[in-house]
Amino acid sequence: MEYKITQMVGDESCRYVLANGGHKPLVVIGVNPSTANESKSDQTMRKVMGFAERNGYDGFVMLNLYPQRSTDFSGVHGERNEGLHQKNLEAIRSFFETHNQLDVLAAWGEKIGKRSYLKDCLRDIVSVLQEGERRVTWMQIGALTNTGHPRHPSRPGYNCGLGTFDVVRYLEKGR
Repeated sequence: MEYKITQMVGDESCRYVLANGGHKPLVVIGVNPSTANESKSDQTMRKVMGFAERNGYDGFVMLNLYPQRSTDFSGVHGERNEGLHQKNLEAIRSFFETHNQLDVLAAWGEKIGKRSYLKDCLRDIVSVLQEGERRVTWMQIGALTNTGHPRHPSRPGYNCGLGTFDVVRYLEKGR
């Protein structure tokens, strides 16, 4: 799969949506955006493209629980910036307004537990993605981590494959 970005919503400080088009894209939810933008990829995006291509997708849409860019997670806000969160939800809602079916890869890894607000961000994103009549199929890479989180795509090998992910149960457990 070629890294050819068809849409990026955001700037150098925040990224809301990064899309590589396609008629059947894999929607991926990470934890926070790093360096990938409309002209250059990064390790995570290369792995996302590999998982997408190996599983029959012709593109990807990268989303994140929180849109603040940081190459070092310790730089992510200690408390949620409500304006950034609402812009993230608006961008996601707008991007998917014409989609009636989504395949979503849960891919935030252990870092969801490093900021107390990230689970609430996930709840809100799940609500937006499941609005209306839209059918959403949730997936994960391989098995959950030992602490019960879906794996981040940069670490596991492609042989782990994609399996179903029960997002409702995950949210109920309150990890």
